Amino acid sequence: MSNDVRIAISGKSGCGNSTVSRLLSQKLGVRLINYTFHSIADELGMDFEELCQMAESDPKWDRLVDERQVSLANQGPCVLGSRLAIWIWKEARLRIFLDAPIEVRAQRIQNREGGDYSDVLKKTRLRDRRDHDRYLRLYGIDNDDVSVADAIIDTTQFTPDRIVDIIIQIYEQEKKRS
Repeated sequence: MSNDVRIAISGKSGCGNSTVSRLLSQKLGVRLINYTFHSIADELGMDFEELCQMAESDPKWDRLVDERQVSLANQGPCVLGSRLAIWIWKEARLRIFLDAPIEVRAQRIQNREGGDYSDVLKKTRLRDRRDHDRYLRLYGIDNDDVSVADAIIDTTQFTPDRIVDIIIQIYEQEKKRS
């Protein structure tokens, strides 16, 4: 695989961003950049939900995550997986948006983290709305408008490995065109 791999992957919570980004980077033999609020919370020993709430009123947290992601991604071939990767990483050669209905995403989150499905669904809706409003306010980015993506993949019916194969096919096709 070429050393010009610069693939940005975005999607809302529960779409498979982290899993697909990790598997794709492994298969391509490039670095994975997946620096998130979870990363900051872990580094600072903070509660993830508390950090998310702080980020709603203090833009420094979003800016810190986003600037660090882009800086790391620009250091060489990689897969950048983040909520805003396809919008903020201008140097990406391929932009992929992973999608799934909110019910599917909530079920996946429940399977991963536990809890009552209706509570998880409600929290997922709330997180989607908070994220959307924050990205609009901070950057003027509407994360419901995925027109910047080179491809949109509905992850509902595919395994993460199959999604990786689809992305590699798209990448190879795009490489031939350029």
